[in-house]
Amino acid sequence: MDYVNNFLTSFADLIWATPSFFPFMIVVLLLAGFIMTLKTRFIQIRQFVHGWKVLFGLYNDPNDKGEISSFQAISAALSATVGIGNIAGVATAIHYGGPGALFWMWVTAILGMSLKFAEIALSIKYRTINKDGEVAGGPMYYIEKGLGPKWKWMAIIFGIATMISALATGNSIQSFTVADQFRSAFNMPTWLTGVITAGIVGVVVIGGIKRIGKVASILAPGMCLLYILGGLLVLIFNLGKIPETFSLIFTSAFTKTAGLGGFAGSGFLFMMMWGIKRGLFSNEAGQGSAPIVYAAVKSNEPVRDGILSMLGPFIDTLMVCSITGLVIVITGVWQEKDFVELPINLQSDIIVVSDNSTIEQNSEIKGPLIKSNSVQISDGIAQNIKFVRNHSFIDDPLITLNGNPYTGELKIDEYGKILSHTNNLNLEGMMMKNGSPLTTWAFKRGLAPIAGRHGGFLITISVFFFAISTTISWSYYGNRGAYYLMGKKAAEYYKWIFVAMVFIGSVVSLETVWAFGDVAIGFMAIPNLVALVLLSNVVRKDVKEYESRKHLTYKQKLERQGK
Repeated sequence: MDYVNNFLTSFADLIWATPSFFPFMIVVLLLAGFIMTLKTRFIQIRQFVHGWKVLFGLYNDPNDKGEISSFQAISAALSATVGIGNIAGVATAIHYGGPGALFWMWVTAILGMSLKFAEIALSIKYRTINKDGEVAGGPMYYIEKGLGPKWKWMAIIFGIATMISALATGNSIQSFTVADQFRSAFNMPTWLTGVITAGIVGVVVIGGIKRIGKVASILAPGMCLLYILGGLLVLIFNLGKIPETFSLIFTSAFTKTAGLGGFAGSGFLFMMMWGIKRGLFSNEAGQGSAPIVYAAVKSNEPVRDGILSMLGPFIDTLMVCSITGLVIVITGVWQEKDFVELPINLQSDIIVVSDNSTIEQNSEIKGPLIKSNSVQISDGIAQNIKFVRNHSFIDDPLITLNGNPYTGELKIDEYGKILSHTNNLNLEGMMMKNGSPLTTWAFKRGLAPIAGRHGGFLITISVFFFAISTTISWSYYGNRGAYYLMGKKAAEYYKWIFVAMVFIGSVVSLETVWAFGDVAIGFMAIPNLVALVLLSNVVRKDVKEYESRKHLTYKQKLERQGK
């Protein structure tokens, strides 16, 4: 797993931040969003109100072709986007990049609204409806049909990337975070959480898009409302801190990040990269995933449902992610350490370094590792040794066995990772938190006035339902990728592979699963963004045509027909 993790991390760095003076994905994403915003004449602002009218079904016509309603389509898309990225992803961005990363998540969302509009409008425009009424659509289809057969190679790349990304961003990361959260909250074994999660997901995904749409239309609105209300309560309890919190976010967005957790600081590009990367992971604008489910919507107006889809990044990032980020920053937990008791095993990702090592915020260890292949522990203490986990030095470390100070040996590999492990060997100490445990700590502290020590259970509940709904929706994305590449039979087999991956994701390491997700996101986004830019004139023409016509609600149509 060390070799797998190193390979994936290196590949993710190549896509996102190497060379450091030219972060490829950041430039491509921002440039594509800026181009589409100009081509559509800031449609995310001009048609914002119209999008809400579409959401509430004022234009729904039951006679339109498709499989699911507009509300079910945006619910399924939101189920895939409002998920772990809003809880763990925001926390990870702030942990690595500081409060300023939240600002760049907002930038990604605003520009992403125009990208989301374009990819959904194109997906409905170029979708395929079979004789039995089954719909297939997404970037694979508008690349091949919109750009022509000579671009099919890029559609194939996107289809492959979709299948892989569904197993990573929409699956492994979700199940890992649920397992990590339940282990932290209830000390539940990760494998047991994986079995339960896989069983629930399997029951739904085997039923296809109609069952997915029905479940998503119930889960997505309820879980969003619960989470937002909890976050708003925290902000109400800290009203006096809100101005300084926003000031910190804006000033940090353009400055070097100060070192935290014993780490050296990070540069501006590194902080911006984390904000944009996690923003894309959260709202998926430009990634090309949402067009796959929107293609199944009952609609004869691609532009109209494209306008509806713009509400996705708004709700996901500008509302839900902002709630998470503000709660983390306003409660101060992002820069504090808390007591942890970590089991020492192959999943712990505990790294041993010499006490004169320094570590950069971007994960690079500076200075010598331990030269020997083992570390001696006496009465729970290792002399001249530092322990690192989740990019934080662990203060006052103590190794215990069955609750008592441990004397013995820890074997380590060439990367400094602990290999020795027993079921009862633990590492205690003070450490900065990351991912969903950081968000849990923030809500626990923020909701203490009304919930005491139990405020963190809101995050545990949200993590579970967010992850389940996201995984269910992403199963359809991967299934459609398999359908495009290999046909209906292969798509059925893919469902079972997807369910199995839910379990596998719950038992791997944090670094591995997130690196896997970052690589997959890049491979999906690049061909999709290229296609969107090349088809931007088609989008502009369709917008002008749509806006030149008068649009009646379904009720007004019936009245005109005398019904």
